[in-house]
Amino acid sequence: MAEGRLERRLAAIVAADVAGYSRLMGSDEEGTLAALKAIQRDVIDPKIAEHRGRIVKTTGDGILIEFASVVDALRCAVEVQQAMAKRNAGVPGDGRVAFRIGINLCDIIIDSGDIFGDGVNIAARLEAIAEPEGICISEDAYRQVKGKLDLSFEDIGERQLKNIGAPVRAYRVRLGRTTRASAPTLALPTKPSIAVLPFQNMSGDPDQEYFADGMVEEIITALSRMSWLFVIARNSSFTYKNRIVDVKQVGQELGVRYVLEGSVRKSSNRVRVTGQLIDAATANHLWADRFEGGLEDIFDVQDRVTMSVVGAIAPKLQQAEIERTKRKPTGSLDAYDYFLRGMASFYQWTKEDNSEALRLFYKAIELDPDFASAFGMASFSYVLRKVNGWMAHPTHETAEGSRLAQRAADLGKDDAVALGTAGQTLAYLAHDLDSAVALIDRALMLNPNLVATWLFSGWVRAWLGEPEVALEHLKQALRLSPLDPLIFRVQGAIALAHFLAGHYDEASSWAERALQNNSRFLPAMLFAAASDALAGRLTEANKAVSRASEIDATLRVSIIRDWTPLRRADDLARFEDGLRKAGLPE
Repeated sequence: MAEGRLERRLAAIVAADVAGYSRLMGSDEEGTLAALKAIQRDVIDPKIAEHRGRIVKTTGDGILIEFASVVDALRCAVEVQQAMAKRNAGVPGDGRVAFRIGINLCDIIIDSGDIFGDGVNIAARLEAIAEPEGICISEDAYRQVKGKLDLSFEDIGERQLKNIGAPVRAYRVRLGRTTRASAPTLALPTKPSIAVLPFQNMSGDPDQEYFADGMVEEIITALSRMSWLFVIARNSSFTYKNRIVDVKQVGQELGVRYVLEGSVRKSSNRVRVTGQLIDAATANHLWADRFEGGLEDIFDVQDRVTMSVVGAIAPKLQQAEIERTKRKPTGSLDAYDYFLRGMASFYQWTKEDNSEALRLFYKAIELDPDFASAFGMASFSYVLRKVNGWMAHPTHETAEGSRLAQRAADLGKDDAVALGTAGQTLAYLAHDLDSAVALIDRALMLNPNLVATWLFSGWVRAWLGEPEVALEHLKQALRLSPLDPLIFRVQGAIALAHFLAGHYDEASSWAERALQNNSRFLPAMLFAAASDALAGRLTEANKAVSRASEIDATLRVSIIRDWTPLRRADDLARFEDGLRKAGLPE
């Protein structure tokens, strides 16, 4: 190397730090330091050595590591997180040590063993947006690992990272999908069953991913309207996105007989869809076909794909039922495009993406004032804002969400998505449980395969004081989406139903399961706190309340009435009493 010339090389950079480090140190300095030393000795150092990495430097709560291979870097990160999950099993929430990890592939400068460059900073910023116990990687890193590891990824869009000039597209690693062999084999339903896997975007433009995903979701919805067919929910099907799959394994993991795969190519004003239907038990192809049309014929193309699937599964199906499933959600292609973009943002589950989804749904409504599903999804966006404490103007936003829900209900007489979301919104925001259950029951009659509607029904039945019915409906939600990355929502509802039934041990157990899948899910923390308190486990109850208060410092016993719309006065009094005993301020 010439004197004065800096050494450069391409490297995979891993940045990791301890989530909640200040809280851990404030609670127990010596214990935290001892735990971190033990973790580095027993977990981190051996994994780095195994995967040929090099520790660049460490700080009190963080570590920077260099790898020659992105595949090695991600393998190491995944195995560290898996080892930490096992290590944390059974440890109370406040005592868990959880890492956030960011990975980037970049050109670096080496100086005296240290490394520098924008790419190093990007790895650190990706770590900052990762969830506790999670991994976030850059698009450059994703391109190198895609299809090479038994992992699934979630595209979380372009992010404006702190002190980084241009936005960076990032991907979240779905760690729940890493141990495939351990997934249980589910029994087949008594009726024909199918999973529609994400279609490959063949447009040559990553920005068209939303269109391909939207196409698949519409096909799932059309199939799910057929009462004789069992259709796996979108969230479970999409855990296979960007993965090379074995259809036999998919059939076993989702408990279905048939799997539909395909691709979408959108170019100018033309769209081409290819599809192949596979018998998951034998891996035999039942049919493969190509469907083409102008963009203005998009709904017809979707119908043709759907009907081809139906024709292969049930050739003698009544034509009347086929015709019943056909429904154009809107006559405006521009409104439909905004709706699909809104759904793509909605599924990112962040405050910023929720606001963007609302903007896009409102735009769809502006273009088509009779677009029932757009009204329904806009209303449900306000539910998420309240649940997560994102509302800037609660009174106004509650009223607006309720208005949108009522409009969705008025327009969507035969639209299960519109009716289900409207029902849940009216229950949670307006506390109108009677209207909610009527809308949700109508939605389930129209479409018995909508997992979200079974979930909504579980919540509303629990709030009405019917915990046993709630548990039955939530059981159906679990079966329709067994691999759902958002399964914590169902687990939280099950916890509430058990609490209302007086099953405090079961309620606490289900709440903890929910928190293992989403450590910041506030409802589960409160259900755990009340259940533990009434079961006499005050130490655990106090810890749960402390965790909840860290997330929302405004929580008080006095606001629980608005936060959880329980119909029976005894249920509300018992919930408030449990939280009071757990230490929640009055």
